[in-house]
Amino acid sequence: MFEVSKTDSTYKNLSSEQFAEGLQDGRAVLLDVRRREEFAQGHLRGARHIEVTSPDFAQRVANLDSTRPTYVYCRSGARSATAAKQLKAAGFGQVFNLAGGMLDWPFPVTR
Repeated sequence: MFEVSKTDSTYKNLSSEQFAEGLQDGRAVLLDVRRREEFAQGHLRGARHIEVTSPDFAQRVANLDSTRPTYVYCRSGARSATAAKQLKAAGFGQVFNLAGGMLDWPFPVTR
């Protein structure tokens, strides 16, 4: 699948297809970092919702398992890139960002 070195301090941008493929791993954590209204309009099945602009973002993600592959997305890929940087800084090993975000997501979503 996607091999990431333990010493890699950066996240990986993935296409929609690569992102969807990575989610097939039953260990993956899926994180939607958009606003509540955006999440309610449609999100990826199984996504945890934690707004990256929330003052308690760091505290809430600290409760996630940093050893599991973590997939992050937002509307366009910008906020999720910010979240991905924060996750890497917090010690998450494998972090993947959906390049293009939901705007480029061609697959069904959950409401």
